[in-house]
Amino acid sequence: MSDLIIIAEAGVNHNGSLKNALKLVDAAAKSKADFVKFQTYITEDLVQRSLSCADYQKRNSSFDNQFKMLKKYELKIQDFKIILKRCKKRKIKFLSSPFDLESINTLKKLKVETIKIPSGEITNIPYLQKIGKLRKKIILSTGMANVNEISNAIKILTKSGTNRKNISILHCNTEYPVLLDRTNLNSIKYLRKKFKLDVGFSDHTNGFEAALIAVGLGTKIIEKHFTLSKKMKGPDHKASLDVKEMVNFVKILRSAFKGLGSETKKPSKIELANSKYIRKKIIAKNTIFKGQKFSENNLTTKRSNTGIPSSNWKKVIGKISNFNFKKDQIIKI
Repeated sequence: MSDLIIIAEAGVNHNGSLKNALKLVDAAAKSKADFVKFQTYITEDLVQRSLSCADYQKRNSSFDNQFKMLKKYELKIQDFKIILKRCKKRKIKFLSSPFDLESINTLKKLKVETIKIPSGEITNIPYLQKIGKLRKKIILSTGMANVNEISNAIKILTKSGTNRKNISILHCNTEYPVLLDRTNLNSIKYLRKKFKLDVGFSDHTNGFEAALIAVGLGTKIIEKHFTLSKKMKGPDHKASLDVKEMVNFVKILRSAFKGLGSETKKPSKIELANSKYIRKKIIAKNTIFKGQKFSENNLTTKRSNTGIPSSNWKKVIGKISNFNFKKDQIIKI
């Protein structure tokens, strides 16, 4: 993977509205992200009816019960077919995280090329086995996971049929939003070294800083939540960028990624041209007569667009001058 992949995470920020979902596709395409990502699930297969919401879900939505909240935000396969058509029309790739076994079948029917495994499913053995059998490209989120759990998930996926080279890892912290000092971005380098796979970052912070740092650390995938309005009620809106911010986010990350360049150190063509006028040459410090020995007493270095480069100083010192030189004249041997 040579280019930076940016995923605009719509998630459930459509609030269960197909109309909103299509607007999110349009906004993601406008931002020039590579993917727009949703969440595919059947509420009855995902959560027990009595399960309460997490604290951040209670704070950001009007729900106390997770089943009721997710049921309100659930989209059907017919909705996703329409969303896929809009993605093709807007020339942006569709991506979704399945949250149950039947939703894996849904994405298979939709013929998606890549599947995003959400952090909560990284220890779900039957789920991982089923996805592994699809032999598709996989992005594995690792929020709440330790290294052993990540390693086990990769083993299950590969044993089930997935080519290991088709797995990418996403580092993240499952807080919404998460403070910058809790993102632990140095683990990106560790995960890449440990698993020798492409490593990305799912950014749940408010702002751009964490993603920019991640790009600087060699991240190849960045995922970021976005919303039509931060004023909307729902679990993820407050940890999301608005549409204008998403446009700027993508633009800034693309520029930052270009700035990384290659891992070699060599001057650019413009630098080479500039060096003729900036690097110093060997110059007569005072009058030098023919037959006189060159020394530190009669030579110096100054900027000049011609002459012997100062890097040849040791080769010149001690030689006998074949010419007369006036002060400040370029030396030749």
